[in-house]
Amino acid sequence: GEERAYHHTAPVSNVFALREALRLVAEEGIEQRWARHERVAGALRAGVEAMGLSLNPEPEYWLPSLNAVRLPEAVDDGAVIDVLLERHGIEVAPGLGGLSGEILRIGCMGPSARPKNVLGLLAALGDALEQEGASVDGAAGLEAAREALAD
Repeated sequence: GEERAYHHTAPVSNVFALREALRLVAEEGIEQRWARHERVAGALRAGVEAMGLSLNPEPEYWLPSLNAVRLPEAVDDGAVIDVLLERHGIEVAPGLGGLSGEILRIGCMGPSARPKNVLGLLAALGDALEQEGASVDGAAGLEAAREALAD
């Protein structure tokens, strides 16, 4: 009403960012965007599993946009995260709470939900885990992801 005055400035940059994000979604189409995210995250999942790793949740609880990848025992999650960031420029997050030190949280959403990004991540993850002494098959992971993307 007339008696009320708004005393804050809206975060204008956030409004423009939201508008641009919505424009991108509308341009691609929401159904197509969902399908792309699920397809690319499925390739990530296939690659991780072919490397010899697993995802933390049971398949029925899998969330394509955030993948909780279980680390092999005796692998330091902080060292893997550091290698991914410093050597490959890829940022992933550690587990939280009871999963601290046991998983990596790998986002697969927005711009990162693209085939080249998932393939790059899998190659870098294989490299980082091998550097930390883990027995993983990075080549098998890449091949499985490529096959999943070709379907």
